[in-house]
Amino acid sequence: MARKSTKLSDAETEADWYATPQGRRQTQREFERALKSGTLLRSSGASIPRTSPKVLEELLEKAKAHATRPVSIRLPVADVELARSIASKRGMGYQTVLKEAIRAGLKRAAR
Repeated sequence: MARKSTKLSDAETEADWYATPQGRRQTQREFERALKSGTLLRSSGASIPRTSPKVLEELLEKAKAHATRPVSIRLPVADVELARSIASKRGMGYQTVLKEAIRAGLKRAAR
């Protein structure tokens, strides 16, 4: 009985690569490079009007403001317990309390 081939086509391999973090970073770099040089083009299948590079840059900044990245940080146990206590009083998660505190501290430090 002949075995079914499990070899991926070049298109599948390329699609898998673009789905990796490295592939997404490469796509982001290419997008930003095209945006800065003014060579960003829409595909022929798109029915949306061409957007100015300035608007695209603003949208990219907004997306970065709302994007999250997981980080690992060591905090004193007392600080985590305080955050949990505050969170239970407010009815939210302690990580949300910590994020709000970090954001407020960063805004103060930026002044």
